[in-house]
Amino acid sequence: MGKFKYKFQMYKSLQANIPNIYAEAKKAADEIGIPQELRGKFGLTGGISGCPAPLREDIMRAGEEAGKTVTPLATMVDQIRELVKDIYGDEYDAAPTSTCEAGLWVSFDSLFTPPALGRGDNYRARYIAPYEKHFHHQGGYGRPYPGRYKDIIADRGCTAGELGFYGKRQNNLDTVIVPLEGAEYPVHGIKFHPVPLLTKVDPEATYEQLKKVAERHANMLTGMTSLGYETPGYGYGVKDKDGAPLLQKLYAKLCKEYNIPYVIDNAWGVPGIGHDIRKSGADVVIYSMDKASGAATSGLIIGKEEVMVPIRRALGYHGDRWGTTASYGKAAYVTFDPGKEALATQIQALKVLRDNPQVLTKSVDDLYEVVKEEFDKIHPTIKKGLIISKSYNSRAVEINYENTWANGELGLPIFSIEDMYSGTNIFQSGMAQMGVIPTVAYDGNIYMSPDLATTDSKGNLLKDVMRYAVRAQVRLIEIVAKYSGLI
Repeated sequence: MGKFKYKFQMYKSLQANIPNIYAEAKKAADEIGIPQELRGKFGLTGGISGCPAPLREDIMRAGEEAGKTVTPLATMVDQIRELVKDIYGDEYDAAPTSTCEAGLWVSFDSLFTPPALGRGDNYRARYIAPYEKHFHHQGGYGRPYPGRYKDIIADRGCTAGELGFYGKRQNNLDTVIVPLEGAEYPVHGIKFHPVPLLTKVDPEATYEQLKKVAERHANMLTGMTSLGYETPGYGYGVKDKDGAPLLQKLYAKLCKEYNIPYVIDNAWGVPGIGHDIRKSGADVVIYSMDKASGAATSGLIIGKEEVMVPIRRALGYHGDRWGTTASYGKAAYVTFDPGKEALATQIQALKVLRDNPQVLTKSVDDLYEVVKEEFDKIHPTIKKGLIISKSYNSRAVEINYENTWANGELGLPIFSIEDMYSGTNIFQSGMAQMGVIPTVAYDGNIYMSPDLATTDSKGNLLKDVMRYAVRAQVRLIEIVAKYSGLI
């Protein structure tokens, strides 16, 4: 393919050549030698809610045994509280939920929204959400401010209007959207939309900018949120001396100055071995326990005890009215209760994270080795623009390729998250043609993690199986790069 003068021409050509790219991808799968019995049954990440990973045998056993026993759910919730306190200390508390998104919903409503009761009209409240990746999750609970961002989440998900992401917006709550200093927001993709490119984020400059924004909205400001990740592609590559992302610590500092809670969405994170709430200074961190932690589908909220009281009350966990320390009763968000078997798997997952964390870290080390080996063979024009990072927080390896666009040259195609939802993200849809369930691969970032039939029943990485998937992604990148004119 020839070179293109403008990037929109490149994406237009890619769209026209999707059938050719798919045909080459299918042929490449044969050349790689991906066994027929594996195709469509393994993939690059166990961290996607739409295709959860198989459970480890110890997790399965915990759920099965719980199903045969008579156990008060309040007792199981207290076991989770004890395990969280074992890991983080007595000043922290916990509340399990049905999903991570449920955890976000109840946390934001408990901490950010204005009161609905009392005489007179409600006041409006605002929370700050830095303009970062996955914005439709942590940033989707209020009306966007300023108005230029009113449709920032309009095309995400599968349903529009009040039954889609707009339906998450809470009572009299606004989301103040703040671009990160040093970040870039160019327009990319077959579905041509802005993408957040975050490897060059400046934490100190971002803090100063946020301080100005907070001052401007101080009389309405009730909270702040961000992601809890730790890699360069998510804007958190700069670490403090204790290993915590500096940007998150500065967010916590700002929130303390304004006496507002800082809530972290760490869906693709793992308690204990990942984000450390004690180091970041966050008030609340929310996990999807089925993504990287290995439990059955469920969420977990961990936070400072004072801040957790209203959250636990909203879930019906915080004691019966006649004076108990725990309950499992009806409350505003009882609909977010996880089931008994899910609670049992959370307990087992947290026990392993507390007592034997290498069960979850070793597979990440082994995956990093496979990724480095396979991407070392990629075309040199692509290779020089890659940043490859390992994350215990997400139990993942990040391949970021923003720098292939250096010096004003057209680089490796960057697909927007809108491409993912419309089926035009070729780095994902093309993997399906190869018999590999794809991973998160948009905004110039590819996240790979174990567990989707790439680990055994004890959690050990099956290197040969994982290598097929990684090698397939490398080959697909090269095929797309050829059609984009990069190589």
